[in-house]
Formats: sequence, C-alpha cells, structure tokens
Amino acid sequence: MHATYQWRNSGNPLLTFARTTWDTRAAAVFPSVTSHLGGMSVSYAGLAEGIAYTLEFTELRREGDGESAVRTTTTVRGAELRDPSRLAETDIAIVGTSAAGARRLPRTASLIVPMRVHFVIDFDRADDSREGDGAGSGEDRGGRATSRPQISKRERAQFRSGLRRHAWTWAEERAPERFDAFYDRVYRATMLKRHGARERTESKEVSYEVLFRRGRMFFLAEDGEPVGGALCHWDRRSGTLTLRLLGVLDGSQRHLDSGAFKAIYHFLIGWCADNGVRRLDFQGTEPFLSKGTYQWKRRFGTSVILPPNHFGKKRLWLQVRRDTPEVRDYLVANPMLAENENGCLEAVYFHDAERPARLDYAANSPGVAGIRHVDLDEFLAALPRRSERKART
Repeated sequence: MHATYQWRNSGNPLLTFARTTWDTRAAAVFPSVTSHLGGMSVSYAGLAEGIAYTLEFTELRREGDGESAVRTTTTVRGAELRDPSRLAETDIAIVGTSAAGARRLPRTASLIVPMRVHFVIDFDRADDSREGDGAGSGEDRGGRATSRPQISKRERAQFRSGLRRHAWTWAEERAPERFDAFYDRVYRATMLKRHGARERTESKEVSYEVLFRRGRMFFLAEDGEPVGGALCHWDRRSGTLTLRLLGVLDGSQRHLDSGAFKAIYHFLIGWCADNGVRRLDFQGTEPFLSKGTYQWKRRFGTSVILPPNHFGKKRLWLQVRRDTPEVRDYLVANPMLAENENGCLEAVYFHDAERPARLDYAANSPGVAGIRHVDLDEFLAALPRRSERKART
C-alpha cells in the first residue's frame, strides 16, 4: 500500500525518473480518444491520466445547449506517439508523454504544456514571525492566516468576514475514530457533490494508512460543531505539508456558500506558519487559466511550480490542425501555461482581430516567467482556414 502510494506521489528524483520512463516506454499501449463536441473535435492520445485531467477539461469548456461529447476510443503504441500524423485527424490533437518526448514533436501551430501544476507557499520564518497575532497550534481563530500580505485583499476580507459571522475554529485531530467521519461525511461527500461521476478519490485504506497515520488531519468547526476538514501528507525530511483530501460536512452547499471550504486553506496557512512547516503544497490543477481552481488558488499568494511527483516530468503536446472559428473561440477562451524556449513556464494568451485576449484570466504569480500574446493569424498561418461556421444540428 505504501509502495503504491509512493509510486503515484513520491517526489524522489530516482522514483519519478523510473515512473516516467516506464509510463512512456515505446512498447506500452496507450488510449487514443477522439471527442466531438461544440462544433469542434479534439483527440487525446498517450498517458491515461490525460483523459481525466485534460480531455475532460476540453469537453467541459465546449459544453453547451445540453450537448454531450461523442467519443471514439482506440489504442496506440508508444512508438506511434512519435509520429502524430498517424493519429486521428481532428481540429486539435493532444499527446500526453514525457517532457523529452513532447520536445521532439513538430513545432508547427503547437505548444508544449505541463500536464499539471502545483500551487505552493514557501515560508520565510523571519518574515512570518512579524505577521499576525501569534494564534498558533491547536484551536485557531485565524491567526497569521488573516494577515499574510501575499494573500489577495479580497480573500483576506472574505475570510475575516466569515470568521465574524460563523465563529470558525481550527484544530488538529489525532483520534483514529474521527477518521471515518472525515473520510465518509466530509471528503467523499464533497467529492461526490462537486464532481459526480467525474470524481477522482483516494481509497479509504490508503487514506488511513498513509495519510492519517503519518500525516496531519484537521477539522474546521462552526460554533463548536465540525463543518469541514482536511487530511494532509507530511514529509518530515523536507518540511513539506501537502493538502491531499478536504471537504465540508456532507458536501453541503450551505458550507460551500459560507466560505468554509476556502477557510480550510486560510487556516492551513496559519497553522503551517506557526508550526515550522517549510512548504505548504496545495497541489494543483490543469494548466489552463480559465479553470476556476487555477484562479482562486493563485489568490492565496502561492507560487506556481511543476509537480514534485512524476507529473513534473510529463508534458502535453498540443497542436492545432484546422483553423476554424470554433477552434479560435476555444483557444482565446482558454489561455494556458506553456514552456518557453528556455523550458520555463509562461502564460499564453491567444487573440485575433475579432477576439481580444482574455486577460481577465490573470496569470501574475511567482513561477510564471512571463506572458506571451499570440496572434492566431500568425500561429495558424500554415493551416487552411475555414471562415464560415458549419450549421449545427
């Protein structure tokens, strides 16, 4: 159980190298999925994780008018991923592979995109010691979490308002009998309510043996009654606390609307500042700026990094193959992080004469090296262009 968890989550360089090498080997068989939705087709081939993390995101962003994606699924060998011309003909093609493999693929109308990014806070003990009111471990009414200047003013104001209205408190919980309540009524209930059939969860056995017994579990209470919580992985050697499982009681919309879900993040920041944690890792999301999770996690004063586990060694190769109005609409509506020529992450905003760049999706975070504005007329110049929209049935 521990070995399986480490295979999936460890940041050990030797293990991440071995995992990436095994996952992207030429002889492996990979899924190849074509998705038609919203007048546009997207194909994904390669690492299986990309179906849930990437293809589903493109479908969510193309949904409308009650449409559902029409998928066609087959398989490809790893060696075939090196020749994208052998893959399905679609408007946009995405390949999930190693960073080295992605960099060997054609550059025309394409980007190299991280599969995932994480959001982290590195604590400067000298700076933190000058902030907050010193409310620390055990039961915490906010403490340093309410005053860290790196957090956006809006987030701090909302959190302080929530503290006044709901009398939230925060406490670490070590009693084994409380684990079941957290896993069943907080974590799983929230995942089901928020994601439905798309939920991706950690098993109860692994959560108990690997996370609870060796990590940290916390409960958020309102007027003394638990309303949410978090279960974190603790790496004593690096001083890193990683948020792994969280939620609100019964997945209740009331607790989501009250700000209790976000309060968990604020209280974790305060607890870490008071308990010698060097790095707090909020884990991450897909590298698309239009994703809500991306936007609100960056407001906690986080830095954007490549994941410390095997995802940090993997990439998406995204190529546009057909220049259509639907493709242009999609690219402009979904700016993303991509590698620049130096291998650093930058925010890419597409635009053309009819479609202004979506700068309302902010990207100014530590770890994002810069912003690149890409004119679609130039980016897609090598492709034939269809100017009229097809009638939808």
